[in-house]
Amino acid sequence: MTEFVSVHLAAGEDDARIATLLLSRPPTNALTRQVCREITEAAAELARRDDLTAVILFGGHEIFSAGEDMPELETLNADEAEAAAQVYREAVDALAAVPRPMVAAITGYALGAGMTLALAADWRISGDNAKFGATQILAGRAPAGEAATRLSAAIGVSKAKDLVFSGRFVDAREAQQLGLVDELVAPDAVYDAALAWTRRFVDYPPEVLAAAKAAFDHRR
Repeated sequence: MTEFVSVHLAAGEDDARIATLLLSRPPTNALTRQVCREITEAAAELARRDDLTAVILFGGHEIFSAGEDMPELETLNADEAEAAAQVYREAVDALAAVPRPMVAAITGYALGAGMTLALAADWRISGDNAKFGATQILAGRAPAGEAATRLSAAIGVSKAKDLVFSGRFVDAREAQQLGLVDELVAPDAVYDAALAWTRRFVDYPPEVLAAAKAAFDHRR
C-alpha cells in the first residue's frame, strides 16, 4: 500500500523528542480518503508516544496542501461523499487531539481542507510567499465538519465568513494580520523555524505538556 503520510524524529541529538508528521503526495498533497486515513493513523501513533514533547506538521518544501482531491470527490455518489467527509473530519480531529504542542510548517499553499488541517495545529509558521484560502465555495462546496468553526476561532467570525463566502486567496502577510499565521519566514526556512519553535518545549515533562494542551479542550 502506498504511504503518503509518515512520522519521523528530528535528526539532531538534541531534537530526539520532536516528531515530524510529513505529508508526501506530490505534487499538491491533495487530501484523498487514503491520505486522511493515514493522517488519522499517524496522529494515533503520535498520541501513544510518551517520549515526545512536540510535533511538526509539514507538507514538504513545495506545498503544504491544496485541499481535498477534487477528481476523487467527483467520482463519489452522495453516500460515498458523506463517508469521505467523515474520514476527513476524523483526520483533523485526530491531529487536534495529539496531546503535545504542534506547529504546522506551511509552504506554498494551504487551501480549503488543507488550511483546516493547518488549523488543527496549535501554531502556524509560514513562508512569506505562501497563499491561504477557504476555497471550497469555488468548487461549489461548503466547508466540511468543523472547518468554519476552527477558522472562526482563529480569526473571528466576521473575517472567517469573508474568507468562506468569497473563497478568495490570502497572501502570507494578510494571513498573519488576520491571525491565521503566527510567524513568517523565508520559504526555505520554514521547517527550521518550526523546529526552533518546538525546541522551546523539550525540557518540559510530556505529561505536563499534555495536561496544558488538554486545558484548551483541543477545539479551536
